[in-house]
Parts: sequence; structure tokens; C-alpha cells
Amino acid sequence: MRMTARPQNAHQARLLRLLRDEGPRSRAELGDVVRLSRSKLAVELDRLVALGLVETAGLAASRGGRRSEIVRLAPGLRFVAFDIGATSVDVAVTDGELNVLGHLSEECDVRQGATVVLERALDLLGKLREQDLIPGAVHGTGIGVPGPVSFREGIPVAPPIMPGWDRFPVRAAIGQELGCPVLVDNDVNLMALGELHAGLARAVDDFLLVKIGTGIGCGIVVDGAIYRGVSGSAGDIGHIRVDDDGPVCACGNTGCLEAYFGGAALARDATEAARSGRSERLAGLLGDRPALTAEDVATAAAGGDPVAVGLVREGGRHVGQVLAGLVSFFNPGLVIIAGGVAGLGHALLAEIRSVVYRRSLPLATGNLPIVLSELAGSAGVIGGVRLISDHVFAV
Repeated sequence: MRMTARPQNAHQARLLRLLRDEGPRSRAELGDVVRLSRSKLAVELDRLVALGLVETAGLAASRGGRRSEIVRLAPGLRFVAFDIGATSVDVAVTDGELNVLGHLSEECDVRQGATVVLERALDLLGKLREQDLIPGAVHGTGIGVPGPVSFREGIPVAPPIMPGWDRFPVRAAIGQELGCPVLVDNDVNLMALGELHAGLARAVDDFLLVKIGTGIGCGIVVDGAIYRGVSGSAGDIGHIRVDDDGPVCACGNTGCLEAYFGGAALARDATEAARSGRSERLAGLLGDRPALTAEDVATAAAGGDPVAVGLVREGGRHVGQVLAGLVSFFNPGLVIIAGGVAGLGHALLAEIRSVVYRRSLPLATGNLPIVLSELAGSAGVIGGVRLISDHVFAV
């Protein structure tokens, strides 16, 4: 594996993150923020230039004396993100400031197994290389997968909807292939990092990101950092039990939130409603297909179909029931609802809000916004490059 240039001390690490998050700055402005003497700052910046991580880019406007040089991250820095979902793969390339230079997505069933899915992701990266978006080496790759992850080892651990992935060495395999540092995390954690970096949570230190896709998960951000728990399974709210007598879940237990709601459960219930004749609109959408999708439910609900609207409201009620307990326990400053099923929109959001505001403690909900993500399908890849750049831009 090729060695990626890394900062050599905490001052250099802070300078790199400042330039990533704030963009090009003059030496004088950087000195004001990091509180280094002019000579010490010059030494650290010269070392970063020698490492190929930053470069000078002209002169800043005068502040009353000699004009200061502008410093920016090296334009050839490249970070990559693989956002692997239950039914799709997204791959993106960014520069050092995490501006997305290219983003490709395609449908892909995670149940095909690690080797097949990762090959698809690498193929998409190859297409981005063909667009001349990566002039040299990749400096780091962040990968999200839709299941529990041992963050320390970089491997999925007994993921319920990912057969063939258990303990597969994702980090080692991709690191060897791309010759760069790699980190692997749960996809919901990456989405939370994406919101922290570029979304609605930029000014919030403590928040929850609830992803409602094929399954349901929660990213927990405490004091501006992802909270993963002791073994990496924090936030797995899809397997909180809603009802002892509920349907069987993919994890093998009964009555989990995910067994009641999420893309898979919604498709199951909508298909049953269509076949039983309870909804003519859903039956018409089903036609000769084997099953409906969450998108079909959204279409029927938008058209005013009462059965589809009822499925959305019932799902929102179950999510709100679990979320109300989390809000009372954690007291976040913001809750963001994201994921494919969040495309059901304001009917779903209204039901979740209603339950949470009614059931949680007034002190916890008095100033609590519950909102839909505005990052669409990019939260995961932005979070992936934020995760790996935090790692590369650290001592």
C-alpha cells in the first residue's frame, strides 16, 4: 500500500482542517485562528507544502502592511466515498475541500455479497477515473454499509440484510486495491456526518439522523462527533421492539420497528392491500408485477388513496413512538429524517412530529426541530469523505 502524506503534528492537522472547512486563507488569517507566531506558522506551512498537502495561491489584500500569501489545499488531493445501501451503490470523488467533483449511482442488491457489490463500486470509480477526475493517487476512501460495523476492524458484523458480508475484510480489501487509507462505518453514521458537514446540522453539536430506507437506523452525534458505542452498534433503532406480538423481523426477532415500517415492510403491506382488493389504486399500480415498492405507496398517497395514506401514517406513528423515547433520553438539538422512504414527505413528517411532541417531555421538545434532510442522495458520500479526511488530516 502506498503511504499517504499525513500531518506531523497537531498544528498542521488543525491548519489542514481549517483549509478544508473554510477554504483558502491568507497566512495572516490562519495565524489569527491557530494562534501561532509568524515564524512558527511559516515553518508548519512550509512543511505542509513539502508534503504536497498545501500550496500558495497568490497574495491577499493588504491589511496595512506587506501583503500576505494565500494558502490553499493542494488541488490534486482526492477523496473517495462508497455509499453502499440495501438496493443501490453510490460512488463520489471530491477534492480536499470536499467539493463533489463526480458522483455516480446505480441499483445494486447488497444481498449479492461483498465481492460482487464492491466490484460494482470499483467499476463506478473506474468510470469517474475515465472522466479525468483523479489526476494521481486517491488520498483516502470512506465506505458506508447498511449494517452493524466493527469500526476498529473495518468489517461488517452479522448484518441482518447483508448475507455473505459477515466479517468480510472490507477495509483491507479496498485499501489494498486503491493503495490508500480506508475507513468503514455504518451508512447512517456517514449520513449524519454528511449533515454535520454540509447539511442542516452544520450549526448543531448534538443531533439525531434517522434514516428510513429499506430498514431504519439512527446516527447519533454528540458534541460534533459520531457516537458509536462500545462495539459500534449504537443507533440500531430499527430493532427496538414496538410490540411483542408483531411481525417477524429480518433479524429473527418479532415486533421490531423495522418489521413494521421501512421500505421492505411498506412494500409488503402495500402489496397485501393491493392483492386483497382493499385499494384499487395500489392494485392498479401492482398490475402483473410481483410486489409494490415504497415509491408506489408515495405515488398512491400523493393521489389521495386512503389506504396508502393510512400506511404512511401508521408507519410514522411507529417511528414517532420510538423516537419519542430517544428524544426524552438524549435531548437532541435537532432530528433529521432522511433515506429513501423519507421521500413520503410531509405526511410522514407530520405524523412523526405529532407523536414525538405529544409523548416526549416538554423540556426536550420545546425548541426541537424535526425536519427532512435537504441533501437528497448525497449525505452518505459527503459523510464518507468527511470521515476519511478527518482521519487523513489528523496526526
